[in-house]
Amino acid sequence: MTATNKILIGLTSHGDLGGLRSTGYYLPEAAHPWRVFTEAGYAVEFASVAGGEPPVDGADLSDPVQRDFTERVDLTDTPRFADVDPSGYDAVLFAGGHGAMWDFPTDPHLNTFARDLYERGGVVAAVCHGPAALVGLTLSDGTPLVAGKNIAAFTDAEENAVGLTEVVPFPLQSRLEELGAKHTGAADWQPHVVTDGRLVTGQNPASSTGVAEAVLTVLKN
Repeated sequence: MTATNKILIGLTSHGDLGGLRSTGYYLPEAAHPWRVFTEAGYAVEFASVAGGEPPVDGADLSDPVQRDFTERVDLTDTPRFADVDPSGYDAVLFAGGHGAMWDFPTDPHLNTFARDLYERGGVVAAVCHGPAALVGLTLSDGTPLVAGKNIAAFTDAEENAVGLTEVVPFPLQSRLEELGAKHTGAADWQPHVVTDGRLVTGQNPASSTGVAEAVLTVLKN
């Protein structure tokens, strides 16, 4: 695989948290990896399920990284996954946010993009609810990408702790385990990052920086 020095961050386009309130992608889970990647010299681009401006959640502009992100990154017209070429990127990182639970698993273009990137030697990464992208992701032979892989994701315990177990379409940890993933988790809200070959996953927002750093490690190797 020829290096492109470009990384794509994938965002949800789903903005409704089961009728309770608005949701979307979780801002720190895009902003902190963006900082890590750009400081390492990578060009970072963004795509979303529906294109256009994706809904955002979890913004804390007292965090200088999030504030810098909102000032420097224009997300008003993101392309859809259908409109981005996987050969143009070394890695994709799927940011979380509860919205990802609704549209990441069922977007065929997201699945095709990630499969093609992975099978040509690229890195697939996801953090918090971002691993919902892995639920529908199968390799060319039909095998789930996560089958037999060590992973981390927002845990069933954390979903219960935020009171949304009955709101989300499915429990993320359990669904990934049903697909054959070997899930490990840290205590609630503690950073936890797992690398298995060219698959990098993280448990929660606190894992965002670590996931991005782990992606860089894999790319260097």
